[in-house]
Amino acid sequence: MDGKLFTQSPTITLTVMSAKTIKITYWVLTILLALAMAGDGFGGVTKQQAGIEVLQHLGYPIYFMVIMGTAKLLGVIAILQNKYKTVKEWAYAGFSFTFFGAIASRAFAGDAIGEFIPPIIMLVFLFVTYYFWKKFNQLKSTE
Repeated sequence: MDGKLFTQSPTITLTVMSAKTIKITYWVLTILLALAMAGDGFGGVTKQQAGIEVLQHLGYPIYFMVIMGTAKLLGVIAILQNKYKTVKEWAYAGFSFTFFGAIASRAFAGDAIGEFIPPIIMLVFLFVTYYFWKKFNQLKSTE
């Protein structure tokens, strides 16, 4: 050893996603989110038994299913379009309120920690989808 800690300076290589990767990732994530929310929204509008049981457990009235289901279906339409950005922002906000509300409702009901995992996962998924939407918009503005 010649007294040096490093013989070469360490380098960090950052990988930049290509425009094509960003577009594909954005659309795949958006479609997956839309499918999940459409299924949940449809279940609410049609008052599926599993949803009724959860709402009863959490102490909400059953008619709340139809209200939330309708809002989720409208949110799906909003996130699948790219013309009205403000409407899309509101849909992302509405979905985030839904997931935060689900987490809080489970906490107030005294549910086991395992019941918190699905809305937390969906909230993280929503944030990642939102991030890629913003990246997608940056690409469109530079074209």
